[in-house]
Amino acid sequence: MSFQKIENIKKLNIEEIEKNIIKIKKEIFDLQIKKYTRQSLKNHVFKHKKHQLAQFMTLATQKIQTPKNN
Repeated sequence: MSFQKIENIKKLNIEEIEKNIIKIKKEIFDLQIKKYTRQSLKNHVFKHKKHQLAQFMTLATQKIQTPKNN
């Protein structure tokens, strides 16, 4: 499993980015629950999800701060 390229998500609008941020946060929470209840999980998935979350949050900040050019 490789990291997702930020070029792939730059095309999304702010609403889609916000939805993805919420989805990834829920996935991280579910992974933490699995970890604490000692269920089987792949530890590298934490790193991938956190990286993905950081990408989406960075992109959201950039889109909010940049004025729209019309």
